[in-house]
Amino acid sequence: MEERKFCQCCGMPLDKPEDAGTEADGSSSGDYCRYCYQNGAFTAPDATMEDEIALNLKFNEENGFPLGTREEAERMMRSWFPTLKRWREA
Repeated sequence: MEERKFCQCCGMPLDKPEDAGTEADGSSSGDYCRYCYQNGAFTAPDATMEDEIALNLKFNEENGFPLGTREEAERMMRSWFPTLKRWREA
């Protein structure tokens, strides 16, 4: 079974080809979703990991808490997001 891929910026599952962002040449990005990455660049180039967590917490709330309570979701994001490619410490 193939390992599930997630956006390396926001954590969105990349389950369908149309979920992927695009590289500058129009090809599909293997790392980022269509909301975070288009035409080879981040859609919010100045965003911080804190900005991304806040956006995801808002999404979680607006969509009926699919990631758990605010506290659970925030705890998960704070432990997982630093491991994602965009936010990983060099």
